[in-house]
Amino acid sequence: MASDTKVELRNQIIYSVYVRNHSEEGTFKGVEKDLDRIKDLGTDILWLLPIHPIGKKNKKGDLGCPYSIKDYKGINPEYGDLDDFRSLVEAVHQKGMKVIIDVVYNHTSHDSKLLEEHPEWFYRTKDGETGNKVGDWYDIIDLDYDNKELWDYQIDALKYWVKEGVDGFRCDVASLLPLDFWQRARKEVAQVKEDVIWLAESVEPDFIRALRREGFIALSDSQTYDAFDATYDYDVFQYFKKYKEGKISLGQYLEKVRSQEYIYPDNYVKMRYIENHDQPRATTWFPSEEELINWTAFYYFQQGLTLIYAGQEAQDDNTPSLFDRDLVDWSGESEEYLQLLKKLGEIKRDEIVAKGYYELLDLEVEGVAVASYRLKNERRYGIFNLESKVGQLALPIVDGSYTNLINGEEIEVVGGKLSLNNSPIIISVKVEDGKEEIFLEEM
Repeated sequence: MASDTKVELRNQIIYSVYVRNHSEEGTFKGVEKDLDRIKDLGTDILWLLPIHPIGKKNKKGDLGCPYSIKDYKGINPEYGDLDDFRSLVEAVHQKGMKVIIDVVYNHTSHDSKLLEEHPEWFYRTKDGETGNKVGDWYDIIDLDYDNKELWDYQIDALKYWVKEGVDGFRCDVASLLPLDFWQRARKEVAQVKEDVIWLAESVEPDFIRALRREGFIALSDSQTYDAFDATYDYDVFQYFKKYKEGKISLGQYLEKVRSQEYIYPDNYVKMRYIENHDQPRATTWFPSEEELINWTAFYYFQQGLTLIYAGQEAQDDNTPSLFDRDLVDWSGESEEYLQLLKKLGEIKRDEIVAKGYYELLDLEVEGVAVASYRLKNERRYGIFNLESKVGQLALPIVDGSYTNLINGEEIEVVGGKLSLNNSPIIISVKVEDGKEEIFLEEM
C-alpha cells in the first residue's frame, strides 16, 4: 500500500483505549478528559476498541463483549451518544492526534440488526443454523462474504465513520475475510478520505493452519499487506510465549523476529507490543523492573508502530475483563517508567527510525538483543540486555565515547567492546562520507 503512510507509521505511537474500563465514567467524556495525559506519552493515534451497541443474546459476562456487535452504525449508549463521540473525535484532532476505531466484520451478535434485516448474509453450519467457525466464540455468529451485497453494506459503514471524522480502522481478525473485500474497501474509502490508516489484526500461524484445514479463508501476513498498512506481530508472538515458557531460547525467538526482515515487503510495518487487550499485562511477562524496562525499550526500537495499551504505563498487573466493568488501576504509576516511555517516544520521532534500513543483528550473544538503523551517514544502535547478562559486548563500531540517548550517560567502547549493564542503550554513530564502520573479527 501507500509507502508514505507506511514510512510515517514506522515512527508513531498508538494508544489503545477500552472506553468502558478507562475511567470512572466509562464514557467518551471520560476519555476526552484524559487526552492531555495520553498525548503527553507521545501518542499519535488513539485507537478505540469497538464503540458500537453490544448484543445481549448469548452475551459473555454481565455486560457483554464489545466484539459482539449489534449495529455497525450505532453508538454504545454506555459510552454516550453520537454527539459525544463527535466531541471526542474533534478533541483528539485538536490535540494533533488521529483516531481509529475497531472494525469487527467477521461476525455480529446473535441479535444484530443485520441478522434481522439480512439473514441470508450469514454463515450457516451443516444443519443450516447460524454459527461460527471458531467454537469458543459462542456469543457471536459469522457473516458470509460470498454475498457481495454484504460488501456494499460494510463498505458503506466504513464511509459513514470516515465522514464522522474517523482517521482509520483497526480491523478485527482481518485475516478471516477475503483479500478482495479489503482491497475494494480501501479503494472506495480513499475516494471519501485520503490517507486513512488500515491496521489488520493478523492471526497466529497455528490459527491460520487450523482454519485452512477446514477450508476457510485465512490470509497470511504477506497477503494482508496487499490491503493494509500495518499488521499485528502475532506471526512471532507464539514463539515469544514459547521463550517465556522455557521451551526455546531467546536466540531462537529473535531469529523468528529477524525473519520478518526478509519475508515481508521492505517497508513493512508491524504493530509492536508487550501487551494488548487479548493478552496478559506486561508485568505478567516481565516481573522485574530491569526486564520490563529493557523489553519496553526493545519493542519501541523495533521497526514498526508502537502500541501502548491503556494501563500499561501504570504497570497495571490486571488484564481488564472485556465482558464486565473492570477499571484500569492507575495507582501504580511510576515516574521513572513514564519518563522512559516519553524519552523512547522522542527517540522514535527521529527520521532514521522512519526511513532507515532496519536490522536485528545476529551477534550470537545469548540474552542480549542488538538492532540497528542505517540512514545516510548515521547509524543508530539499540542494545537491550533482556536477560540481565554481565560482561562485554562486541559492536561493529570504532572505539570512542558515545551518549546513551535514553538517559544521557556516556558509553565507552574500548577494543571494539562495551560493558553491559541492566539499562537499555541507544547510541548514534556518525560515519564519514564514503566510509563504513569497522567490522571486528570478534563479530
